Amino acid sequence: MVINNTVKAAGLIAVLAVLLILVAALNPGLSERISQGLALVTSPRLDTGFTLTDPTGKTVTDRDYRGRYMLVFFGYTFCPDVCPTTLTVLAGALDHLDAATAAKIVPVFVSLDPERDSPAVMGQYVAAFSPAIVGLTGSADAIAQVKKSYRVYSAKVEGSAPDLYTIDHSALLYLIGPDGRFRATIDPGHSAAGLAAELSRAVQ
Repeated sequence: MVINNTVKAAGLIAVLAVLLILVAALNPGLSERISQGLALVTSPRLDTGFTLTDPTGKTVTDRDYRGRYMLVFFGYTFCPDVCPTTLTVLAGALDHLDAATAAKIVPVFVSLDPERDSPAVMGQYVAAFSPAIVGLTGSADAIAQVKKSYRVYSAKVEGSAPDLYTIDHSALLYLIGPDGRFRATIDPGHSAAGLAAELSRAVQ
């Protein structure tokens, strides 16, 4: 019985090893991305449309950014850690890119907190990280719709006062192609150089 179990375990390990080799062969650079804390996952079934408000109060849609790649991140200006960290990484990644590649990308920060994030607040917030980042907000219904479209998780966490709440949320970057189609989700991995390398590979 012990011998049989050992043989079965060895067989399972061999199968897993073969699968890992095949995955590595079909995904060159995957091990490097994993070691950097990066992951790029593609899917054709994401709705990328939205109708939101920019810092000037103008209504904009995803179509306003056609012809360039959108790099979309969801968060809120009162976020204590994930949002400023990710936006700092994003701003640094833009600085690492050559001018031609950077010009093809529109970084978009979408608020998950329409109660506190007015257009003006969003504009001031993103400007502190990079003038290239566009801050978008909207009504509660508009934010709920874009969350649903992008399959974003968020949950309000009550604080010690009504206006001192925080928001738990997912923290992926969504890469949208110049044609408006979803291309990939990217985990920034808290490395500006690593994110820049990932974008250089993804942006044509």
